Amino acid sequence: MPPTVVCGARVLWEADSGHLFCYSAPFSQRHAISDRAVAEDKAILIRRVLSPISKIFRLSFTRRISTMHRRRTMIRKIDRPFSSELHSLIAAGIARLEASHAIERLWAKEHRLWKQDPTDIVNRLGWLEIVEYMKDRAEELRTFAKSAKRRGIRDVVLLGMGGSSLGPEVLRASFGSLKGSPRVWVLDSTVPGWVQQVTRSIDPARSLFILASKSGGTIEVMSLFAHFWEYVHETPGNLDGAQFLAITDPGTGLEKLAAEHQFWRIFTNPPDIGGRYSVLSYFGLVPAVLMGVDVTRLLTRATAMAQACRNLSPLERNPGASLGAAMASLAQAGRNKVTLIASPQIAAFGLWAEQLLAESTGKEGTGLIPVANEPIVSPTAYGTDRLFVYLRLKGDQNGQIDRQTAGLMREGHPVLTLTLQDRYDLAAEFFRWEVATAIAGHLLGIHPFDQPNVQESKDNTSRVLETLQSTGRLPKQTTATAVQAAALLKRLCRPGGYVAILAYTTPSTKMEQAIRALRKALVTHHHVTTTAGYGPRYLHSTGQLHKGGPKIGVFLQLVDRMIPDLSIPGKPFTFRTLAQAQAAGDIQALQAHGQQAIALPLGRSPIATIHSLTKLLVPRLPARGPKARRIRKK
Repeated sequence: MPPTVVCGARVLWEADSGHLFCYSAPFSQRHAISDRAVAEDKAILIRRVLSPISKIFRLSFTRRISTMHRRRTMIRKIDRPFSSELHSLIAAGIARLEASHAIERLWAKEHRLWKQDPTDIVNRLGWLEIVEYMKDRAEELRTFAKSAKRRGIRDVVLLGMGGSSLGPEVLRASFGSLKGSPRVWVLDSTVPGWVQQVTRSIDPARSLFILASKSGGTIEVMSLFAHFWEYVHETPGNLDGAQFLAITDPGTGLEKLAAEHQFWRIFTNPPDIGGRYSVLSYFGLVPAVLMGVDVTRLLTRATAMAQACRNLSPLERNPGASLGAAMASLAQAGRNKVTLIASPQIAAFGLWAEQLLAESTGKEGTGLIPVANEPIVSPTAYGTDRLFVYLRLKGDQNGQIDRQTAGLMREGHPVLTLTLQDRYDLAAEFFRWEVATAIAGHLLGIHPFDQPNVQESKDNTSRVLETLQSTGRLPKQTTATAVQAAALLKRLCRPGGYVAILAYTTPSTKMEQAIRALRKALVTHHHVTTTAGYGPRYLHSTGQLHKGGPKIGVFLQLVDRMIPDLSIPGKPFTFRTLAQAQAAGDIQALQAHGQQAIALPLGRSPIATIHSLTKLLVPRLPARGPKARRIRKK
C-alpha cells in the first residue's frame, strides 16, 4: 500500500509488521502504533499519530484508518533467521500445502485432508467457527460475571483436566484476577496436598465451583466435585447447588448431575470441538470473564487471526499455515523438539500448546515433541533436533531472553519469533496454533483430532483400583533409589532423545526450582531434551505422545508419599490411592509400549531427593593435585 500523505507527513500501513507508521522528518520523530491501538478508540489513535499534524485533516484521516482497519488481515511478523537449507525445507512444506489445497480443504472441513475415515474428524472441526459463535454470547457472559460479583463471590475454583483446564490456566497465570474480580484457582490434580492447598485457601461459603468436562465423567473431576460438595455443605450460610456451575457437552452425565443438584448455571458447549481445541469456547471464556478479562477483546483478536489464516496467496503469509509447515517440515528433517520460549507474563502458554501438539500429533510412531518451560542453557549444549519458538510479549521483561535467543541464533539454531502486542494477543495465538497443528497433522500424515492411547492409562488405573479393593493394597511396583535412577538415566540418555519428568507431588516454588535444576543438568551434561509435567495432569496432556509417539523417550516418575491423605466422599479409595493408582497405571501403559520408565519415590524429603539425583547427574571435576611450592632462589 503506498503512503497516504496527510499535511505533509506520510502515513503508511505496514501489513507485514502489523503497524501504522506516521513518517515525518526527522526519523527520530516517527510514530508507531500497535494493532491493539488501532482497535481502540479512534480519537485516542488520532491524538497519538496526529499530534504533530494539523487538526484540520482529522476527519478524513479517521475515515482512512477505518477503511484500512476493515480491509487489513492480521498477518503478524514471524522472524525466521534460518539457514538456506532450513528455508528450503519449509518452502517445500508450503509447496506441499499449496499442491494439496490444504487451507481451502481445512476451512471446507474436508476430512480426507487427514484420513479417509471421517471418524472423530467431521465432528471435531467446530473450533473453526467457534469465535463467531462466542461473539454472539459475549454479552451473556458479561452479564453472568456481573451477577457473580453481586453475589459476593471471592474465589472461583475450576475443576477440570486437560483441555478443560489448561487454557483457563494460561489466562489465569497471564492476566491474574483483575481489580474487583474474584480470584481464580485451576485445580487439575488428585494429589491430596494440592487439593488441600486450594481447600484451605478459599472461603467455601463465598466460592463458586466450575465443573468443566467435555465427556462429563472424568474420574478426577467427579472426585474433586465430591470433595468440594461436601466441604460446601458443611459450611454455614452455603447456597447449596447455586455455588456450582457446569461446562460440558449436551447429554453428558455431568449435565444430568448439574440438573439434579440444581447448579446455578449449565453452559452447554458445542459438541463438535475436541477438548484441546476448546479454549475459545465456553471452556475458556467462562473462567476468563469471571476473572475480569474482556472477552470481547479476546474474541476480536481471535477473529483477526482467523481471517488471516484463510489467506491463500501467498501462503507464506498465512500465520497458521506457515507455522504448521515450519514445525512439520523441520520435524521430518529430525528437528522434532518444538521448544517453546515465552516472555515472563505469558510463560504459561507452553502448558496449553504442549497438550495441543503432543495429543494431536503424538501417534503412529511420530509426532512433534513440545518442550515448555525448559531452562535455556548454553547454545553449544543443544543438538540438531530443536526448533525454538519464542513468543515475545512487547513491554515485558525480555532482556535476558532476547540475549539468550540471540545466542541460539548465532550458534545456528532455528528460532521463530512471534510478537504479541499485549496479553490479549494470546487469543490470536490460540487460534494460530490450532490451525498450525491441524496443518502439521496433514503434512505428517496423522489424525490430529483423536487420542487413541489416552484411554490405556485410564483403564490401567481402573484395574489398579479394583486390585486395591479386592486385596486391600496396591500392586507391587519396581522402584529405584536416586543412585539407581541416576545410573539408569546416564545409560539411557542418547542424543536426539528426551527425558520426561512426571511428578506426582504438590507444586511449590522450591519444587519448581528443584525440577528446573534437574532439567538443566540433563540438558547441559547429557545433551537430551527434557519435558516436565505434574501428574495426573500430564496424562491428559502429553500422555498420548508418551505412548503413541516416537520411541525415543525415557520417563522418570517422581512420586511423593502424599501424606497426609484426604478422603473422597462416597468412594472406597482416597485421593492418595487414586493418584498412586494413576501413577502405577501409567507406568504399566508405558512399559506395554516398550518405553523406558523409572519410578523414583521421593520419600520424606522430596526436594532433597531431587537435589541428590541432580547432583549425581553432574559429572565430577577431576581432582586437582596439591600445588607445588615455589622455592625462591636466594
